[in-house]
Amino acid sequence: MDSLELLINLAIIILLIPTIIYAYKLNKNLSLLRQNQKSLSQLISSLNEATYKAENSIPKLKTVTQNSSDDLKEVIDSAKNLKDDLTFINERADNLADRLENVIHAGREINSAAAPKSSSAASSKAELSEDDSRSLAEMELLKALRSIK
Repeated sequence: MDSLELLINLAIIILLIPTIIYAYKLNKNLSLLRQNQKSLSQLISSLNEATYKAENSIPKLKTVTQNSSDDLKEVIDSAKNLKDDLTFINERADNLADRLENVIHAGREINSAAAPKSSSAASSKAELSEDDSRSLAEMELLKALRSIK
């Protein structure tokens, strides 16, 4: 019976050695965790504070975004109106330019048909009447531009 008791005691001793080593390592890790517990709690509190600030900033950000969106929409609407006005003015100017071109072309045809080609005096008269038709065309253009205003 003595040998059986001895064998049981030896088995218990052999099993207790890894248990003691494990308990020592566990104690060391727990003491490290206790030391870092303060910094961990500070980290958690700063994380909570940052989350709170972020949650409170979201409605303010939405408000600012909405205001900026409204302002931008007004600017875009104004730009669209200006674009429409400029398109209208451009179309009117194109029409006036076409009319002016037709008047100039008709004036040149009248001048070339009326002027004899043989004499130099007649050619100088044609140049003068071409200048007159240009000045008439310029005057018509000025009238048209004034009517746009």
